[in-house]
Amino acid sequence: MPRDLLAGFSIEVTPRALRGAGDLTALLPRGTTVYIAHIAGTPFDDMLWAAKTLRGAGFQPQPHFPARLIADRAALVDMIHRYQDAADVRRALVLGGGPRSPVGDFDRALQLIETEAFDRAGFTHLFFAGHPEGSPDLDPSGGTQTADAALVSKRDFAQCSDAQSALVTQFVFDAQPVIDWTARIASLGVDLPVHVGLAGPAKLSALIRFGLACGVGSSLQVLNKRRGDLRHFLFPMRPDAVAAALATHVAAQPTSPITGLHLFPIGGIKPAAHWATGKRF
Repeated sequence: MPRDLLAGFSIEVTPRALRGAGDLTALLPRGTTVYIAHIAGTPFDDMLWAAKTLRGAGFQPQPHFPARLIADRAALVDMIHRYQDAADVRRALVLGGGPRSPVGDFDRALQLIETEAFDRAGFTHLFFAGHPEGSPDLDPSGGTQTADAALVSKRDFAQCSDAQSALVTQFVFDAQPVIDWTARIASLGVDLPVHVGLAGPAKLSALIRFGLACGVGSSLQVLNKRRGDLRHFLFPMRPDAVAAALATHVAAQPTSPITGLHLFPIGGIKPAAHWATGKRF
């Protein structure tokens, strides 16, 4: 188990999943950063409830701010103020968001940053999405030109902001695409820390389904090769192999920007938390 990378792991929840998770203090270390996924159609009051619940339980809430779901600067400022009033939120994952069509003025994460609303509100952490296997959303014709330009702009922002910045990747099923990607973006001068997304323990069918829905790239082939093993359909698959490979790489390359792991609890919050903390059922 890669203890160094897992030492400050984060995990992602939806308000709905949080309602059914029970007592998180029995699962996660106090102070754990918990991202709150803002999915289209989620009432904002549910997002506020999740942030308040997490803060009250001793965790660090870090909600998503999806550009395409935010109408304009006034709406963004109102969201920030309500989050801070409810839960003293000072951390955000700023991203484009899932919908193809924006509801208002914004369609890119950088547009939210350029409003300076987060800086004015005293945010201490502003993280961005990373796409080691490419992003059909950013570069629908293939390639990485738009995604690369966005990363360089985010690097430029980070150099001028008092907030800490990092890249949080989509979940992957193979370490090599992440390792190759970090080397490539370093050649562009992008030196932001990278938190690698991993899918928590889940059955193979669920991992494949979510991987396809979320646009996971070539690393999905790792799962396809395991379709013939019935054990993976009966028992949850764990991200041990990819985590170990990342840990081996970081140990061999101390200058690697990979500094942590972010868990997507596809098979449930409890199995993901148990895997990350070393607990067993």
